Amino acid sequence: MSAVYLDHNATAPIRPEALAAVNTALIAGGNPSSVHAAGRAARARMEQARVQVAALIGAPASTVVFTSGGTEANALAIESAVASGARRLLVSAIEHDAVLETARASGAQVELMPVHSDGRLDLEALSAALKTWNTADGRPFVALMLANNETGVLQPVAEAAVLVRGAGGWLHVDAVQAAGRIAIDSRALGADTLAISSHKIGGPGGAGALTFGPRATLVRRLHGGGQERGRRAGTENVAGIVGFGAAAEVALYALEAVSAQAEWRDGAQAALAAAGAVPLGADAPRLPNTLCIAAPGFPAELQVMALDLAGVMVSAGSACSSGKVKASHVLLAMGQSDLAGAAIRISGGWSTKPDDWNQMVEAWITAYDRHAARRRAPAA
Repeated sequence: MSAVYLDHNATAPIRPEALAAVNTALIAGGNPSSVHAAGRAARARMEQARVQVAALIGAPASTVVFTSGGTEANALAIESAVASGARRLLVSAIEHDAVLETARASGAQVELMPVHSDGRLDLEALSAALKTWNTADGRPFVALMLANNETGVLQPVAEAAVLVRGAGGWLHVDAVQAAGRIAIDSRALGADTLAISSHKIGGPGGAGALTFGPRATLVRRLHGGGQERGRRAGTENVAGIVGFGAAAEVALYALEAVSAQAEWRDGAQAALAAAGAVPLGADAPRLPNTLCIAAPGFPAELQVMALDLAGVMVSAGSACSSGKVKASHVLLAMGQSDLAGAAIRISGGWSTKPDDWNQMVEAWITAYDRHAARRRAPAA
């Protein structure tokens, strides 16, 4: 078996177009704040990337703020809301740690919004929470991801936006996993701020973006120069941003190809379920590239290691936990406590082929059968 990479939700392999753009920008050099020819050329490349990224998420280019990644983009939105007076943050229980931990560190009161067993937000609970708001809480702030990074389940963002706007609130959307996998129109969704990241769509690591609407007030969190129209100080990562833009442009035109991968995912899901796996989030709309399965009695870390030894790379939950494998807070929120420590995430992307899913299925079934045989064997 050849090596199979099915961990695009952690990091997608860099696209050739993005790599070429990065190399060109590195060779050209130039500081985009300089007024000489090299500086103006760097600025032009960066502004082209801003247009490309904006097109991917349906936002005006003038509202795109480049950051170091999705984590900083999420932090910029949350910290801006708190600096603007928010004292109570409503955060879905399945958010990425980049949102959860930033909210908890903000000094504001954090209230987790529950999800149903299929992994989608409980809109009635959100509505009830918004109705209890008072002026001492400041402006309502709600954080709801567009697609969950572990299960791929799509959230009812547009419906939540109606509730949030009715309460005069601010809706922040983490679209890091959704970008490049489904069509995104940040304005149609009703997002006041929306975060994405380069390395999830085949761009280089170290670049991300936040778009903001007229109802959001961004407060500069990094101080110094006047970069990013005064919203984020520090010399921009021009090469990373240019690569981000190139990846965004290709990803936008490749959405149909990614959508077609749902058929490969569903075929793998059926085969794994027949062998004993439990698909999670399968009753809800999902990203076309993502499959989350659990195997009772087969710990997630053992599944990941067994597949790795067979040349197949997947993750156990989020990849942003310093390599640690722990029970998934996403599955716990879905009421799957018995499976939270036995779930893995399989995610394809732009470089994935149908046979990658087939090889993964073969390797997983072999590993599962071996593990089950060891558990049945009598103790010595």
